[in-house]
Amino acid sequence: MRSRYSAFVLERADYLLATWHSSTRPPTLDFEPGAQWLGLEVRAQRLLDADHAEVEFVARHRVAGRAVRLHERSRFVREDGRWYYVDGMFF
Repeated sequence: MRSRYSAFVLERADYLLATWHSSTRPPTLDFEPGAQWLGLEVRAQRLLDADHAEVEFVARHRVAGRAVRLHERSRFVREDGRWYYVDGMFF
């Protein structure tokens, strides 16, 4: 989760797409122009079984002076020893 957050901060679409599961990966990513990322709080992590996990987090950023708070529970799957983001549920 922390590496994906860092990739959003650095606008590394290549990394985000490479760590996104092929079943849900979008063809491209767009970043919010002028977004200033302020921090990540990982609230919970849960290993469901050897190859499935969930991470609950809050990421904060500011756009055009407006504070934005993204609260999500993300699902991950491990394939061939690598973890991939599948999807998330927003709060």
